[in-house]
Amino acid sequence: MKRKKILALGLAMTMAMSLAACGNTADKETKAPETQASGESETAGAQNDETASADGESTSITLWTYPIGNWGNSETVDGLIASFNEAHPEIKVSVEYLDYTNGDDQVNTAIEGGQAPDLIMEGPERLVANWGAKGYMVDLTEFFEADSASDIHESAKAACQAADGAYYEYPLCMVAHCMAINERIFEEADALQYVDTENHTWTTENFFKAVQAIYDSGHQDVTAVYCNGQGGDQGTRALINNLYSSTFTNPEHTEYTVNTPENIKALEELAAQDGVNFDASLVGGDEITLFRNGTLAMSLCWNAAQQTNSEMGEAGKTINGDNIIPMLFPSDDGKTELCGGIWGFGIFNNGDDAKIAAAKTFIDFICNDETQVVESVKASTYFPAHQDLKGIYDGTEIADVMSTFSEYFMPSMGDYYQVVPGWATARTEWWNMLQRIGTGGDAATEVETFVTNANAAVTAEQ
Repeated sequence: MKRKKILALGLAMTMAMSLAACGNTADKETKAPETQASGESETAGAQNDETASADGESTSITLWTYPIGNWGNSETVDGLIASFNEAHPEIKVSVEYLDYTNGDDQVNTAIEGGQAPDLIMEGPERLVANWGAKGYMVDLTEFFEADSASDIHESAKAACQAADGAYYEYPLCMVAHCMAINERIFEEADALQYVDTENHTWTTENFFKAVQAIYDSGHQDVTAVYCNGQGGDQGTRALINNLYSSTFTNPEHTEYTVNTPENIKALEELAAQDGVNFDASLVGGDEITLFRNGTLAMSLCWNAAQQTNSEMGEAGKTINGDNIIPMLFPSDDGKTELCGGIWGFGIFNNGDDAKIAAAKTFIDFICNDETQVVESVKASTYFPAHQDLKGIYDGTEIADVMSTFSEYFMPSMGDYYQVVPGWATARTEWWNMLQRIGTGGDAATEVETFVTNANAAVTAEQ
């Protein structure tokens, strides 16, 4: 990664000028919550005001983070902030940990109450398409104009830019979501013949042949089109869009385009296929559990973090010790487009220039410092948004797995379409549509209902 100090120096100067201009701004009442939830951590780096810059000024900022890998682990984040404070002891950082159950409600409530955090870590669908589009976030264009951003993945850069041209997120890490199969079950059903295990690919025709072979072998729960909620819905979207090379939105990210003959065909064939169960009792996390315990022969909700996860037993294996092979989604044209995750930082505009400058300094250090960024990305368990940052997992026990994902999966990351207006409505409409198809609804009819309702939300938000 080509790392130059131009941006860091520029931000430091910006912060110094802001502090001087604001006088005792740091002593003003902050708009961040005074009483944090039980998940809050004040790290060794979040020191008392006795630790201050040479001119006697210090600035306190709040960071709220969703559970992106170990960025949801207080011990890990404490260490990252301690490193930050070795370079910037004048900035005090307090942290609150959000989850995906009620995190959005917490943030929205804080915004409505004028107490939004200074910094937040999540993806573009929230930071850019939601809070940024609504005018709550600070434009981070200066980051992308600096030399240190010259190697940011184009897909990540594009996803961080809103329709108004502003950038409301600076990316740290990313991953391509995929699927996985149970090698033993496939082998016993003589279904490995339909899989290119070396390149982790298969065709649409061979996917259906494999499902049928496994079903015929007596394993009736081959895979689940889970649809109890939005959790893990990138898997069901990727499966359906890739089977016959269709799309979820238009390239401009202004309209939902699910109602194509190709998508309808994919849904009809999945609904008719033995062993493919549309299950309204499951979300992605439930499906992963059933896959890991051997109930399901395939998972649609997989990525590098799942392949290296050892919470349910040895990494890369089911609870029973069966080998797990990560796979690209099947396609009819040999080209799979994987849904991706992109995560980084945004700054809420709380009207305090000193806090904004301090938040920018934090982002620059965590994401751009040539030494720190390696640890920052490794904490996510994903891959760097900086393309020039190679081999960060070399020498670790997960090096081989991460190398496999980097070589065979990350290049297939497709368009990050989750920034379309009306995204929250579209996600709800998606799993409702799958439920109706799973109970016998006509695919063409249900897809039209999805498109009508999702695009109505686009119009309402424009």
